Amino acid sequence: MKAVILGRGAFAALVAGAMMLGTASAETLRLSHNVGDTTTWHKGAEKFGELISGATGGDISVRVFPNAQLSGGDQMKQAEMIGRGALDLVLTSAINVTPLVPEMAVFSLPYLYSSYDEVDATTQGAPGEMMAAILLEKGIVVLAWGENGFREITNNTRPITSPDDMKGLNMRVAGPMYIDVMNALGANPQQMQWSETLTALQQGVVDGQENPIGAVIIPQQVYEMQKYLTTWHYSYDPIFLGISKAKWDSYDAEMQDKLRTAATEAMEYQRQITRDGTASGIDFLREKGMEVTELTPEQLAAFREATQPAFDTWAAKVGPEIVEAFRAAIAEAQ
Repeated sequence: MKAVILGRGAFAALVAGAMMLGTASAETLRLSHNVGDTTTWHKGAEKFGELISGATGGDISVRVFPNAQLSGGDQMKQAEMIGRGALDLVLTSAINVTPLVPEMAVFSLPYLYSSYDEVDATTQGAPGEMMAAILLEKGIVVLAWGENGFREITNNTRPITSPDDMKGLNMRVAGPMYIDVMNALGANPQQMQWSETLTALQQGVVDGQENPIGAVIIPQQVYEMQKYLTTWHYSYDPIFLGISKAKWDSYDAEMQDKLRTAATEAMEYQRQITRDGTASGIDFLREKGMEVTELTPEQLAAFREATQPAFDTWAAKVGPEIVEAFRAAIAEAQ
């Protein structure tokens, strides 16, 4: 067999062809989430991108789009777009999916949880798997659960120490369940996209809002627009990293395993930095000039009683079997 000697031009063409083949196999996935690029959501999304790029040798990269840019600023629309394959990946909270999957409201039922151990028993246990199976029916594959956190309330009108203090306040809320909660407390709920909320707070269109400290209130600098914060821990909100079923099914088992492994590690990181930020957040917010009210067990009991009608309404919508599965896991963690 004769040796084949390539000239410089032919060799360069061969190298270029090989590079083109390598480039052609690379894929960029679009990941949408609905808060800003300073949040722990965004950091978790970027961590996932780093991990999956490393695991695949650059064959898969992730481009992160904050503030629900890919759904026209509509944070509720993201889940529907993932379900029909119009988006590759989504990082969103359970409450944002309730228009498509009402059962997802179970996580946020008022005063369902009292600790992170109870939360983890559901999101990282059988209840989380149950909810992932329901989302799969809508074309969404849950790769891993992260954390938005316990939602606390801020406003510019007065300290909140009892349900009576909520009466008449115009409160921005994210989803339908929170409308019922605010109505039960005598507030005036206004459902609003997060992308519009900061401006609404600055202009006084709404008096206040409710969101987790570590994931949203601090990184989105809500403290610059709000005077009062009450840690009432009334509702917990997980987030999940999901991929469209159509995209998921296009990968072989090895690639699916890499995606799930990267997602799990990224969301473990995201949960930890969120909890770290929450733990140090009260002191930080006081330093920034917020008046922080931490409720006593007796004060919390008054809020729990006042929001029971909303709990009962949404527990019925979620379904007794799901609520019981969550309560059983929580009881086991106590």
